[in-house]
Amino acid sequence: MSVSAEILTRAPFALDQLEREINNTVGPHRPRGTVRPLSPMPDYVEHRNGVNEVGKLSAEAVVREYEAAVKEIEALGTELQEAAKKCEAMVAGVHDVVAEIKELAAGYRDQGKRYFLQIEAVSLMTTEVRDTCETLKKKIAAETLTK
Repeated sequence: MSVSAEILTRAPFALDQLEREINNTVGPHRPRGTVRPLSPMPDYVEHRNGVNEVGKLSAEAVVREYEAAVKEIEALGTELQEAAKKCEAMVAGVHDVVAEIKELAAGYRDQGKRYFLQIEAVSLMTTEVRDTCETLKKKIAAETLTK
């Protein structure tokens, strides 16, 4: 049976006996003045007068956990800023590509218009050549008939 199960199964107990069992389980007792914080407390908090050691340690532990979470949140913010910079660079690149695409599209329109005009010019010339050939055939046929 574990120590905690044994303690819980006992009926009324004496506080001093519980303290001894805890000390035996945890190890040698530290004097109260030797507890040192893991890291300095944040600047935005300070202990109030009259708070006992347990209250101070508990409050410090909680504020340290919150401070650790704050550090993670700030790190996330930094990562997001970096991602935003990359996005901004990508957007700038997209704007450059869009400008090139517009230029390319305008060039294709000009080329399409040029081919359009050339085809119509050739078509008109072909029609004119046909008309000229038809007129010439008729003239030759008329001269041949009159001779």
